[in-house]
Amino acid sequence: MRKWRRHTVEFKRQAVERMQVSENVTALARELGIQQKLLYTWKYQLEGRPEPRHANLGITAEDRKEKQHREEVARLKSAVADKALEVDFLKSALLKVKEAQQTARPGGLASTKPSSRGSRSKAR
Repeated sequence: MRKWRRHTVEFKRQAVERMQVSENVTALARELGIQQKLLYTWKYQLEGRPEPRHANLGITAEDRKEKQHREEVARLKSAVADKALEVDFLKSALLKVKEAQQTARPGGLASTKPSSRGSRSKAR
């Protein structure tokens, strides 16, 4: 099994440049010690049209970091909005509970009427 190697962006650029002028991409890949598919992956990345789940090497690291920050800010704004909705809901629920408590009279009349029998029972 081969060990994973990391290649610099500069190495990838040079490999893709050589690939574009090379007549035999398979031989170039063998010479560089990489798979032919990896050369095409790098080519697409450098052209700014990466495959899904691959980095876009057509933009700078600074731009990628900025994009990550924008996505993080958007995610956090969404989380804050969700929390604000929760707080509003809980405030309105608390107000309703307080109103219900204020309208109930302590020691007031029972909610049901006493039975018609009262103290007169048939069993004497």
